[in-house]
Amino acid sequence: MESDNLRCADALVKILELNGVKFLFGHPGEQILPFYDAMRESKIKHILMRHEQGAAHAADGYARSSASIGVCAATGGPGALNLIMGVATAYKDSVPLIVITGDVSRDMKGKKGFQDIDIGAVFKPITLKSFDIKNPQEGILTLKKAIETLTYNQKGPIHLNFPKDVLESYVARSILESLECDNEEYKTKIAFKKLHKAIKLLKNSEKPLILAGAGTVWSKASDSLKKFAEENEIPVVTTYPARGVVSEDSSIALGMIGLRGTEAANYAGKNCDVLIALGCKFSERTLLGIGDCKIIHINIDKSVLAGDVKIHGDVKEFLDRIMEVKFKKCENWLSIINKLSTKHHINTNYPNVPIKPQRAIKEILDASGDSIVVNDAGTHTTWVTLLISVKTPSSLLFSGGFGPMGYGIPGAIGAALANPNKRVVAVVGDGDFQMTSQELATINELDLPIIICIINNNSLRIIKQWQEMQYGESYQVELENPDFIKLSDAYHVPASRVDSPGEVFNAVQKALTLNIPYLIEVLVDEKEEIPLPEVLE
Repeated sequence: MESDNLRCADALVKILELNGVKFLFGHPGEQILPFYDAMRESKIKHILMRHEQGAAHAADGYARSSASIGVCAATGGPGALNLIMGVATAYKDSVPLIVITGDVSRDMKGKKGFQDIDIGAVFKPITLKSFDIKNPQEGILTLKKAIETLTYNQKGPIHLNFPKDVLESYVARSILESLECDNEEYKTKIAFKKLHKAIKLLKNSEKPLILAGAGTVWSKASDSLKKFAEENEIPVVTTYPARGVVSEDSSIALGMIGLRGTEAANYAGKNCDVLIALGCKFSERTLLGIGDCKIIHINIDKSVLAGDVKIHGDVKEFLDRIMEVKFKKCENWLSIINKLSTKHHINTNYPNVPIKPQRAIKEILDASGDSIVVNDAGTHTTWVTLLISVKTPSSLLFSGGFGPMGYGIPGAIGAALANPNKRVVAVVGDGDFQMTSQELATINELDLPIIICIINNNSLRIIKQWQEMQYGESYQVELENPDFIKLSDAYHVPASRVDSPGEVFNAVQKALTLNIPYLIEVLVDEKEEIPLPEVLE
């Protein structure tokens, strides 16, 4: 016979199950053991990462590539602090994460004992909200509310910190009757007056432009955006996280705007008269491509709204509500833009050995086809950014707001689990790889057919370039690397090393055919520098 009472830890797992969570990325420890005991019988698959940083990055990669919530967990003290890098990464890019940490029991809190620190104070600046849970009822209702918020409202990490004795406490089983989230209470409704004002502004526009940000991805508005833009012949530019929300091969797509923007995108941004900004935050890099214009800004996060017409709401709802309104065609505007380039023209036709990094990246991308590409931080980041053509949402992942080294491998793990029918290619630098290389063990254990391409220039090459530009010489950026092939072999992941044109393409194709975890070390020209952004030249 089932007890009338339920342990808090079991209720938390049940909430996650009821709300569609399939994977939880974590690493166990003393203070979170009751939660792990509850996970033992759960339908949720626990992914044992080899470092808590990897757990947060993997949850982030899962969320970005599925446009859903990622969940990660760790114990108190050092376990919680090891999550920080990944949580901050998600915060800067508004990625929805539920972050669960254990903590010392309530009677030990604040006594400076073993692993006792103020965890909430650490998480507060890098989360939408950090909750120090005082009792089981509060914890259960807070988790439910957090899921509702991230599903239907603002995106970003929400942190819940549970003392061990709270996780072990019991509540009435009847609490389960109200744990499934209700969207009606939390879904933001767009004000009619604001909608009318936006339509009026658009009807008078001679040079309209749509700027799609990450909110377009999270609201699953890709089809609505494409239909609206095509029917009204309004060109579309994107921020980095929204690349692919309209295929970059489409006639209405001008590419990314801002620091690494295309000629067409930045011209349109600086010369449009009305900008429809969908789910973006106007970072300083994006603003480099925007001129003096009227701005209609739609965002689920009220705190970032800017411009002339500020609409608090969901991007898809906005597009669907104005879909039947017909706006005038602006042939002169389109004829000017259509003469400009929507691609970056990068010469990759070098026969050099070792291979030039730009040619290596071109071969990786050509061989990868429709794979999801996870882009880590370094010189290769720029080459991927400039050479890739993104055709679908969430198929290029990059932690651009924070830009940590080491995102690529754990991010790829999350993406692979979210997309079991797609291949995932992680492009990382030799410096990146050594930040999170231990997650090769996770990839091997799960037998995930991820291809890891290490672009090896034996240095922190982008930092070396900036040092030489700013100070005349470099310092502490040369890397004495281990044998990556032997290291990969130690983790039971097959690997190969290439350094010549043609070999890179063939190696990636071979790895795709094998359909197993595979590492490719690409030895590249160590002296090659990345081009400066055109807006900075």
